Amino acid sequence: MASGTENGVGALGIDGLKKRSSFWKKEDFLPEESFQNWGNYVKALSSTKTRLKDRLLTRSQDCVELHEMCAQSEHEMKKNLNWWDLLWFGIGAVMGAGIFVLTGQAARNNAGPAVVISYLIAGISALLSVLCYTEFAVELPVAGGSFAYLRVELGDFVAYIAAGNILFQYIVSGASVARSWTSYFATLCNHNPDDFRINVSSIAEGYNHLDPIAIGISIVVAIGACLSIKGSSRFNSIATILHIIVMIFIVVAGLTKANPANYETFVPYGIPGVFTASAVLFFAYVGFDGVATLGEETKNPGRDIPIGLIGSMAITIVTYCLLAATLCLMQPYTQIDADAPFTIAFEAVGMKWAKYFVAFGALKGMTTVLLANVIGQARYFTHIARTHMAPPLLAVINEKTGTPMNATIIMTVANSIVAFFTSLDVLANLLSIATLFVFTLVAIALIVRRYYATGETSNADRNKLIGFLVLIIGSSIATAAYWAASKDHWIGYVVTVTVWFLATLGLNFTVKQAKKPQLWGVPLVPWLPSASIAINVFIMGSIDGPSFVRFSVWTLFLLVYYLLVALHASYDAAKEIERKAEATQATNIEAGTTK
Repeated sequence: MASGTENGVGALGIDGLKKRSSFWKKEDFLPEESFQNWGNYVKALSSTKTRLKDRLLTRSQDCVELHEMCAQSEHEMKKNLNWWDLLWFGIGAVMGAGIFVLTGQAARNNAGPAVVISYLIAGISALLSVLCYTEFAVELPVAGGSFAYLRVELGDFVAYIAAGNILFQYIVSGASVARSWTSYFATLCNHNPDDFRINVSSIAEGYNHLDPIAIGISIVVAIGACLSIKGSSRFNSIATILHIIVMIFIVVAGLTKANPANYETFVPYGIPGVFTASAVLFFAYVGFDGVATLGEETKNPGRDIPIGLIGSMAITIVTYCLLAATLCLMQPYTQIDADAPFTIAFEAVGMKWAKYFVAFGALKGMTTVLLANVIGQARYFTHIARTHMAPPLLAVINEKTGTPMNATIIMTVANSIVAFFTSLDVLANLLSIATLFVFTLVAIALIVRRYYATGETSNADRNKLIGFLVLIIGSSIATAAYWAASKDHWIGYVVTVTVWFLATLGLNFTVKQAKKPQLWGVPLVPWLPSASIAINVFIMGSIDGPSFVRFSVWTLFLLVYYLLVALHASYDAAKEIERKAEATQATNIEAGTTK
């Protein structure tokens, strides 16, 4: 078998891309030793069991993610961002059209005026995940975001499964927002959204309303993302500030028509309704994880990332609660429209013209969400490609712009194809599962990071950590299952919540923390990440069964690809990096001896 330096990563990896023509070749996608010929590939497949065990048990290191992985991209990203940029990126990534749709559904069908409490509960739940992401983003300011965090703490295999779901989440989310952009643009033009779509009756229902505008806005946003991260940040900041101004207008104008009598029946559906609504509204806060991928382009991660991530979520929570409270003061909850709540509410109080401000605000919000989406997914894909779990061609950073142009283009093409054909009704809940699954893994990874260090943690502490994590995760799943099966009884929660509490308490008092954060850390560990696990799993329990079947099918597809391609590519790449590190170390030792 040819050596890695002859035919493997060293010769045909990122370093070799710039030496060949601009036309892509097979080696640009599969440069690893295992794929140089059929004989090598068959031999690699025969070693699948050994390689899988290696990847399951091997955890990356902070220094590898920060240095060796980043070096795979040929050029560095430009450190142009500060806390101000991250603050507005955080708001722009989260505050899209969801508030204008989800509020009506939750208020009318689940919580009534208590929807404001539901928004607060959902916001606090999202804030727990934000805290977990923030500690990791400060300690590991790399483009990979949660993929890099999981590689370090839970290993390559778990990181890969999460990565596949992350990319799926971004593609579906980007396509969904692009199609929604068309809908709100049509509202501004006094048209039905389907007037701007091409109906092809020969294509199956749900895929037959072709949306060229969705492709157009996706391409425009992608061009901006490719040209400059600082320029994208300036646009995002201006657009998001305008969006906040529109939100303030909606609140102020709406409160002039407020009727306190609408709050007389504040919790019409009881406490279960409030929690059901909070599970739905949690997805209005999704998107912040993309900001964590900007750590590599941040000037001072230890200061800028906590301010940007936590500050943006705090502003979003306050804004959402104010908007929800205003809506329920304008109209009785029984009259709130589930699809266009703010537009119909303003029409009901004689302010029909205000619907244009609502549509304009939604359009602005969706544009910044699209921008943050494509920026985040391109950086995720870049770091995944650095490990060779995706083609290394996608890891290249453009020398002039300092942006991952290849990854941005590929992800925009994927977004556009889905947006052009698909109504996305079926995929919406699948997107939700993927998001919550990754959030849960990041919270687990944070606990592992704090309580386990190779070579330092005793076997007894390691075993206790595993046991307590099993109890925390198991009790969280049991709570979610009980909620899904029986919302009218409480005795089951006494058991499941008690197990969760005692497991977290036991972890807190009987296992010694192995690592303290150097710059910024989540307070009250393990309580806050343990609560994040429980809440994320609980919300997953509110999602329908068929969506879990589709999630399982997608994960199975990821597993097949991993066993046939990604496992062998990443294994070869990892061994090549190890060989280079050993060679460098030997050279340094020899140089020291010579002196």
